[in-house]
This record gives sequence, C-alpha cells and structure tokens, in this order.
Amino acid sequence: MTYAHWLHDFETEAERRRQRADPPWERGANLHPDVAKSVQRFQIGEAGDGANLIAKAAGDGTYLAAVRLFVAEEQNHARMLAELLAAAGVGTLGRHWTDTVFVRLRRALGLRLELMVLLIAEVVALRYYRALRDGAGDPLAAQVAARILADEERHVPFHCHRLELAFRTMNHPARAALFGAWRVLLLGVAITVAVDHGAALRRLGVGRLVFVADVLTAFEAALGRIRGERPKPPYVPKRARPRGLF
Repeated sequence: MTYAHWLHDFETEAERRRQRADPPWERGANLHPDVAKSVQRFQIGEAGDGANLIAKAAGDGTYLAAVRLFVAEEQNHARMLAELLAAAGVGTLGRHWTDTVFVRLRRALGLRLELMVLLIAEVVALRYYRALRDGAGDPLAAQVAARILADEERHVPFHCHRLELAFRTMNHPARAALFGAWRVLLLGVAITVAVDHGAALRRLGVGRLVFVADVLTAFEAALGRIRGERPKPPYVPKRARPRGLF
C-alpha cells in the first residue's frame, strides 16, 4: 500500500458514506444506563477536530489528504454516537478526564509518537465497538457500532503503515525498547478503560479481564504489521460473550 492507495480508500469510503442513508434515528434506542454512560465517554473521544494531527502531517500532500479524511471519519463517528444517545434520550458530555489526558499527551508529541498513542485508542476502540455491536441488544446501537467498527478496522492498518515506515530505520535494540514501553502504556490504558467502563462491559457480555486480553492480542497483531510481518486475518475475539470474569 502507498499513501495514494490509502487516499483512494478514504475517498471511496467518503463517497459511499455520502450515498448511504443514516441509521433510522427516529426509531429510538433502548440503552441501559451503564451502556449509555460508556457511550457518552467514547463520544467525547471521537469528537476532536484533528487540527493538531493535521498540522503534524503537513509536508506530504497525499498523506495529509488521507489524514484529513481520516479525521472526517472520526468526526462522523462522534456525530453518530451523539445521534444514538439522543435517540435514547441521553445527552452528550462536555468533557471526561480520560479524553483530556489522551489529548494532552498526543499534542505534546511529534507525529510518530502521536500516532503511537492514537493507535492505542484505535485498538481499544476495535474491541469496544465489537462488544457494543454484539451485546447492546438494541438494533440502532448495533447498526451504529457496526459502521464505526468497519471504519476502525481500516484505520488501524492505515496508522500501522505510517509507523512501519517511521520505524524502518531504527536499530533493533532501540525499537525493541520503545515497543516494550509502548506495550506498558497500552496495558495501562486497557486496564483503565476496563475499570472505567466495567459496568457497561458486563452489560455487553464482556468481562474486564477478557476485554484487556483481547485488546492486547489485537495490539500485538498491529505490532506485527509495523514490524513488516505478513498481515494476519482480522482479529476476532473467540469469546464473544464470556461470563463471570470480574
């Protein structure tokens, strides 16, 4: 894949999105209060304007154009989640501490390190939206989650491609040390999300330990892409609705 391929991919998806009708918001949604609170927090995380990332991507016109379309997809996720909450009679939040920490951390870093932090969020989102799709028990929530999940499954390899190029010239010991620190950060984030969203995850049929384990597995698959290994089939958790784990 080249940046031209990625740009074509994002443009094709943007055109498909323009031609596709929105989910039927007028039907309403039935979200358990724990799930609604969880969706509110993820909605904030999707709602950034992406200006900092766009500024850092300047210099490569094709990559920058793809990044702009990536940001537009993330903003569309925020819009759909806000519509889903409204359909359930729930408002959006103004802020949440987890999003504040992530935004400040990303803005303080260069492009490579910002993408490393962003990839953590994307990998967590893969597992979360799959759980929401499969476990919410509401048709509208399932449809919204499925649309967002399909985008996130494209976003992860997009960021991996850029990071693979960025790490290509780094010597092996330095890269191994950085990947080790990256794993520690990912583990901390996964545990934080599992604790913060634990009640919702239980309602969605995913135990906290299972959620963390599945995020770690998906992250290792992403690291394999960044190391230039042959991509494996998309990761799908084997335990869709485990019970009894925290």
